[in-house]
Amino acid sequence: MRRFLAACFSLAIAAAPKAFGDEQSTSPYATAADFAKYAMKLREQALLKVEPQVFIPTSSHPAIQRYPWKMSIVTTVFWVGEQAGGNNPVPNYRSSWDLNWSDNYGGTDNPDPSSRRNYIPIAFVPHQNPFYCALPYNDVTHGQFKPEAPLVIPWFKQTYTAPGQSVCRHHWVAIRKGNRTCYAQWEDCGPFRTDHFQYVFGNERPKPNLNHGAGLDVSPAVRDYLGLAPTDVTDWQFVEVRDVPPGPWRSYGENNHFVIARRQSEQKLAAGGTGAAKK
Repeated sequence: MRRFLAACFSLAIAAAPKAFGDEQSTSPYATAADFAKYAMKLREQALLKVEPQVFIPTSSHPAIQRYPWKMSIVTTVFWVGEQAGGNNPVPNYRSSWDLNWSDNYGGTDNPDPSSRRNYIPIAFVPHQNPFYCALPYNDVTHGQFKPEAPLVIPWFKQTYTAPGQSVCRHHWVAIRKGNRTCYAQWEDCGPFRTDHFQYVFGNERPKPNLNHGAGLDVSPAVRDYLGLAPTDVTDWQFVEVRDVPPGPWRSYGENNHFVIARRQSEQKLAAGGTGAAKK
C-alpha cells in the first residue's frame, strides 16, 4: 500500500507548480489549491483500490524508519541575531515563525568559538534550544496553512493545534557527519527558499543557490558538536521526540520538549510534597 500511495503522490508532485510563491509555474495546475485538490483525489482513489494490509513493526523504534535520510546535503552555519551581509541577504533577528526571535532567544547566539562554552554563548544562557536548524519550507503564509501542507507534511494530523499554527516549528531533526549524529529543532526557514516541499518532504535535491546549493542551515551548537566547517556536507532526517537520545540538545530551551517535560515533572513532585505536608 505504501508503495502504491508513494507512486500516486509522486505523480501529484510531478504535476504540481514548481513553487508556491511569486515564481511562475509551467504546471497545468495553475494554483496550489488546484494541486491540493488533485493530490487529494489521487490519495482517495489509492485508498479505494488497495486492499488493507497489516503492518508489523520490526524495530523497537519504527518512527525512525518513517523518514529517510537526505544524503550529502550542503550545510551552512547561521545563528540567531546574525546580520545581513555576504551570502546572507536577510538578518536573523527574526525567524519565519518568530518576529522577536533574537529577544526571545536571549540575545545574539555569537558563533565565535572564543565566545562559547559547552555549546552555548558565554554571555547568557539561551531561553531556547541552542541546537536549532533551518530548512527551505514554511507551512504557513499570511497566517494560514499553505494548501499542500496537510498533504505533504507526514505528521500534520498528529500535531495540528490551530489554524495557521505551524506544525513544522520545533520538530526534531537528526544531522549526521561521519560517525557523529547531532539532534536539533527546526526553528527557521531557509537557506534562501521557503517553498521547496518537494525536497524537504520528497525526493528532490536542494535548488541551486549562492551557497553552493545548500539545503540546510545549522546553529553554532550543531557546528561545534559535529565539527563542521562554515560550509560542509551532512546527512539529515526527521525524527520524533521519542527517538531523540540523551545529549546536550536536551539541556536548554523553553521550546525544548525535554526541558518542558522535566519542569512539569518537577512541578508535580513539588505539588505532591506540598499536599503531603498539609496532611
